[in-house]
Amino acid sequence: MTKAESIAEKYTEAFILPSDPLRPMWNMESIICGKPPRWNYVDNCMITAVLMMYDINENSRLLDYAIKFTDAYVDDDGSIPTMNYADYNLDNINGGKNLFRLWSITGEEKYRLGFEKLWNEQIIRQPRLPSGNFWHKAIYPNQVWPDGAYMALPFMAEYAKLHDLRGVIEDVQRQLTDIRKIMRDPVTGLYYHGYDDTNTMFWADRITGLSKEIWLRSNGWLCAALADVCEILTEKIPIRNQLKELLTALSGYCTDEGMLMQLPAYPSLKGNYPETSGTLLFAYSALKAYRLGICGENIRQSGLKAFEAVTNGYIDNSGDVPVMHNICLVGGLGGESGRDGSAEYYLSEKVIENDGKGVAPYLMTYTELMKKV
Repeated sequence: MTKAESIAEKYTEAFILPSDPLRPMWNMESIICGKPPRWNYVDNCMITAVLMMYDINENSRLLDYAIKFTDAYVDDDGSIPTMNYADYNLDNINGGKNLFRLWSITGEEKYRLGFEKLWNEQIIRQPRLPSGNFWHKAIYPNQVWPDGAYMALPFMAEYAKLHDLRGVIEDVQRQLTDIRKIMRDPVTGLYYHGYDDTNTMFWADRITGLSKEIWLRSNGWLCAALADVCEILTEKIPIRNQLKELLTALSGYCTDEGMLMQLPAYPSLKGNYPETSGTLLFAYSALKAYRLGICGENIRQSGLKAFEAVTNGYIDNSGDVPVMHNICLVGGLGGESGRDGSAEYYLSEKVIENDGKGVAPYLMTYTELMKKV
């Protein structure tokens, strides 16, 4: 058994399956901040990984756990009592992807009702910029964050495919290409973390509306969004080139060991560090892009090297539960804590272990390695 196989098995047996759905061991944000159980994107990232693992090994206990976990939050009529649709929080859409998958596997009506409610109660009402891009959340009006692309746009693509909604497919692609047009830095080829369409937020440039810095995990989420949408829609759509372009740019900032830094454009900046969750999102997207025929062997090798770097250098596999290091707990702009988007801010956020934002992309990448090209 390889180290990666051992890590995946231990995470499954000792970390995921024993977790109480209302108090999962991987949601360090909830544990550290004392948040009550609620529908959230971190938990749903882990359930996405669980279902991907089920797809490759058909371990019925994984499917049973995904069902048990989801049923703790979704009622029989498809409602999700712990979320408020009127928050217009794109993070809340992330779990809709799992509702599609569970419905396709089980045929249970509650899952179909759940994703239909997410569509009707939030997506079609989600506030947008004049250009058409979604606001990230109601509390962040007129703002676009690439993170939100992963949370919502693959869900929209899946919904559009199910209901044959050509206009929605075009909307998804247009939002992704507009993010490129607005937020891509032409020098590095990477994307800034935030955009304020009013140019008035204290963290935003008064001319461009862009935040100050390029944050790794935000670019990782965007990579994964592009890769997943390309897989759902299958046709040779323009965003395939956008994915290839971003993966190529990120690969140029990988360190000699294969890692990407918390602030990838400043590898030698004092206090900067190799960050595992963003590195793994890059690895997942690179391997998927290769499987889909979007990128060549060079990008596959960069993704593989990144995955191996995390496996061999940033996960302690000596105990019953593996321990992944160097996960940035959170990253954002504005809010009550006045996050200013500076390099100093991103390097001040807590660095933690075994959070779902790192473990889930690890397992997602592992499943990509197991798939045939």
